Amino acid sequence: MIIMNEKIKASEVLLTGVRGEDLGVVSRDEALALARKLKVDLVCTSLFSSPPPCKLVTRGAAKQEAAKGKQDERKKDQPLKLKEIRVTANIEDHDYDTKQRQAQKLLASGNAVQLIVKIQGKEGPKAKELLERLLKDLAANGKRESGIQLSGKQAAVRVNPL
Repeated sequence: MIIMNEKIKASEVLLTGVRGEDLGVVSRDEALALARKLKVDLVCTSLFSSPPPCKLVTRGAAKQEAAKGKQDERKKDQPLKLKEIRVTANIEDHDYDTKQRQAQKLLASGNAVQLIVKIQGKEGPKAKELLERLLKDLAANGKRESGIQLSGKQAAVRVNPL
């Protein structure tokens, strides 16, 4: 909630100019007249001090800034998205590099990654080794949430972004 122009009720305000210069304590009417003359908005930045600090801001900029702040707030409140990357225990080096880069990109963009290795027969130890290697290579981008889980046909580990 931003208070601007005629909605400011204080008789005096501590005024800051368009370029950040300090204009001192002036009456509300004087500040509004100056804002009209310069074709800008008078925006109150805080109501908790007396006189309230106000600044001259280009038209519409204050509303845009408030909307952007709300948008960033909403973005932060969203839960982590979990992306899955599946590989087999017998993976070629080039394919390994590709999957590693993919995981790094996902972690860098703020997503959690579930690494899954499909197991056939007695590939359990090999799968665990592969996941440990991947975790070591991804250490700069994220940290693992839990240990490596081996279950029947797959080994899995979840990595959260730093």
